[in-house]
Amino acid sequence: MKLYNPLLKSSGIHMVGSPRFIAKSTRFDDFDLITLGDRIVISSNVIFLTHYYSFTTGLIAINEKPETDIGILGPIRIGNNVFVGLNSILLPGTSIGDNVIVGAGSVVRGTIESNSVVSGNPAIKLADIVIHTEKLKRKDYLKRIDKK
Repeated sequence: MKLYNPLLKSSGIHMVGSPRFIAKSTRFDDFDLITLGDRIVISSNVIFLTHYYSFTTGLIAINEKPETDIGILGPIRIGNNVFVGLNSILLPGTSIGDNVIVGAGSVVRGTIESNSVVSGNPAIKLADIVIHTEKLKRKDYLKRIDKK
């Protein structure tokens, strides 16, 4: 991360603090539309998609074909202390608050409030992070891994 974070910053990604981990297989779309908070973890194969061209398809469907494809851009903002699980997709205009867990394979759009656990396609709130964490602490089958 000591080398990767400066590389991402020099590419145009806005960083607030220091990410704990960003997998090298993470795919970023338009770097300057992405803001990453402090202490985030981005798992493997996560996609930050800041554009889409489906608007053109819709216009053609209603007989309003544009002269050229029309792209729509939207920023993506990730708050502090956020975990984004494996193979998730973050769509244009997504804003994730602080202290959020995004389950693996989720498709996230819109605003995810702070202190949430979300998952699914589309991602929906499953739990409050405090309640979720307290339940996990009580499970005897969990093996704790301390990383320093």
